[in-house]
Amino acid sequence: MSATAVPTAANATLRGGFLAAIFLMATSAIGPGFITQTATFTGKLGAAFAFAILASILIDFVVQLNIWRITALTRKNASETANAAIPGSGYLLAVLVMIGGLAFNVGNIAGAGLGMNAMFGLDPKIGGAISALLAIGVFLSKRAGLLLDRSLIGLGILMIVMTVIVAVTSNPPVGEALRQTVFPAVIDFPTITTIVGGTVGGYITYSGAHRLLDKGLVGEQHLAAVTRASLTGIAVTGVMRFVLFLAILGVVASGVTLDLSSQAANPAAQAFAAALGDWGMRIFGVVLWAAAITSVIGAAYTSVSFLVAFMEMTERSRNIATVIFIGVSLAVFVAIGTAPAALLVFVGGFNGLILPIGLTIFTYVGFARSDLMGGHRYNRPLLILSAIVCALTWYMGYRSFGAIFAFLGL
Repeated sequence: MSATAVPTAANATLRGGFLAAIFLMATSAIGPGFITQTATFTGKLGAAFAFAILASILIDFVVQLNIWRITALTRKNASETANAAIPGSGYLLAVLVMIGGLAFNVGNIAGAGLGMNAMFGLDPKIGGAISALLAIGVFLSKRAGLLLDRSLIGLGILMIVMTVIVAVTSNPPVGEALRQTVFPAVIDFPTITTIVGGTVGGYITYSGAHRLLDKGLVGEQHLAAVTRASLTGIAVTGVMRFVLFLAILGVVASGVTLDLSSQAANPAAQAFAAALGDWGMRIFGVVLWAAAITSVIGAAYTSVSFLVAFMEMTERSRNIATVIFIGVSLAVFVAIGTAPAALLVFVGGFNGLILPIGLTIFTYVGFARSDLMGGHRYNRPLLILSAIVCALTWYMGYRSFGAIFAFLGL
């Protein structure tokens, strides 16, 4: 009996560790920016947005698969891997990711405020402050790791289920969406760059990889499981993106025009309300708040994990730094005058501009630094795909730079 109990317990621990990494990545990606971007671009492009979703998912698969696998093989934090490969590049990557994480977290707190406003009518700044304090409570807990994993999984499942309900209710033109997935009426590079950034840009793709590092699920012996986990994380976000798109497309196709003209507009809230009336607003509030609070936690956790590029950190000092990071994000949110919805679209694009820098470093490690991966000769077809996507993300960033900053009216 005891001979089988140990491996069973070990397998359960492994499954739990990989599930935690999947949901940390997925809920970090499925934030308020994700929701607002999807609503904004569906209102703007209609069914043609389906192509942008497909393109982003294909890019996301390649980016995350390579970064997670190489992180598992090097057994190092991304900034440490970068510094070992190209001296000094880890510091650059850490600074950019933390800046992007801060920008994203301000947007996440803004989204939490919007969610509580939709649920209870609270002022968004008060709702954002309450949500930030709840996130701080997670990291002040003596069982922060367990609380982190369980809250992310529970809230992640909740928002997916509620979005499916709205998608079914809005009765979207699925056939037209599928047609334009392959034959789009328009291809918009800033849109693709923004939603790629909102799914794997900036800190997001490193979130699950660093969670696996913290749990010791690294090395060649875990490579197959890491591969499955990385693909599952992107699959979860891809399904959620498409379901949310269908929910909003159904509203748009019914003749409802979403207000995209003002920075203060909240197109996702408009769509949910059009689909289900007052109940739609309440459901939107729950979905947006769940997305926001999990992303506040994920952004803070991952951004602070990059501080190891500059200093040694214990688990306690990391938790304290994470609390400070959330506090700074909250202070910036309270102080800024930019409308939350506009900020939520901008931060995805901003992280899309950061993405090619880290991907370039990891692609180089895969091709030229097998010594950092314990002598492992990395899969060449995956590296070729990584190089292609790397060039594509640089090109999209170049084409999209001005349009992305225009989301803030700059």
